[in-house]
This record gives sequence, C-alpha cells and structure tokens, in this order.
Amino acid sequence: MYIVVSLAILVTMVLALIRALKGPSVYDRVLAVNVFGTKTVLLLSVIAFLYGRPDFLDLALAYALVNMVGILAVLQYFQNRAKRNSRSHDD
Repeated sequence: MYIVVSLAILVTMVLALIRALKGPSVYDRVLAVNVFGTKTVLLLSVIAFLYGRPDFLDLALAYALVNMVGILAVLQYFQNRAKRNSRSHDD
C-alpha cells in the first residue's frame, strides 16, 4: 500500500515540475515549486515509515522549513522587482 502512495506522490511531483517549467506566470511557477517541496516532505515521511528510519523525519522537517523560507524569499524578490518596475514606469 505504501509503495502505491509513494508512486502517487512521485507522479504529483512530476506534474508539479511540468507546471513549474511551463508557467504561464511567475506565481504559477513559484506555487509549483512549493508543491514540489511539500510532496518531497511527504515522500521523505513515507520512506521514513517504510524503512523504519525516524531520522528521515528530521530531514523532512528541515526540508519543509528551508522550502518555506525559500519560497517566501522568492516571493519577496518578485514583489520588490514589481515595485521597482512600476516606479521606473511612473518616472
């Protein structure tokens, strides 16, 4: 059963990668990367359960934190870039 769950998570990760590559907007791509990171955390958790390795859960939590901070940083960058572009067009 857990093998099927792992394969389903891998399929959704591939779909998220396709969305990240195709777009159409920057925010769609950022959301797809965030979904990919969340699915990675889920996959690490399932693997930890399958192999009886609770230390993988620590890795999953660390990856979740890095993913969250990274996504917030990317969104902040794009928000600041949009503000700079709108100010330069106003001049």
